[in-house]
Amino acid sequence: MAKQQKAYVPPLTVSHPALLLEGRDMRFRDTLYLLVLVLGQLLDCREAFGKRAGLTGSQFAVLFGVAYSQGEAGVTIRALAHHVHMADTHVTTEVGRMARRGLLEKRPNAADGRSVLVTLSGAGRALVEELAPYIRSVNDSLFEGIGAEDLERMRAILGRLAGNNAAVQAALKG
Repeated sequence: MAKQQKAYVPPLTVSHPALLLEGRDMRFRDTLYLLVLVLGQLLDCREAFGKRAGLTGSQFAVLFGVAYSQGEAGVTIRALAHHVHMADTHVTTEVGRMARRGLLEKRPNAADGRSVLVTLSGAGRALVEELAPYIRSVNDSLFEGIGAEDLERMRAILGRLAGNNAAVQAALKG
């Protein structure tokens, strides 16, 4: 007769008591898997939005980032990169590509000669206007049943995770 083995119980991957349920981290693990799933789905949406416009997902993010942050004068590359949470160098490259395609305009920043200000061109504005109804319908479906408080709580949690991640990335490299 085969000896019956005891079920394997892996060691905890988190020790914060608030993240444990009955001393186990299964709920925490499930939440991480769900977060990764949703992140992938959001990236798929961004890629689909870009594809619909003949852009990459990153270019789509830059286009709408400019639309939402240009104001009257335009937006600097640094401020745009901060807004869309991308590296300055990546945003610089994408802005250059999109300016060559006639979707964005760059001009010297009179307040700081070392930088440029980026705005939508007429074609860029028309593309944003054309895409908005499609994006709105996708977002309305995606965020069905999620209220303002839910969104703010999610924003706060994701902000804390992003802030904590800076120290974690440094430790992972060390």
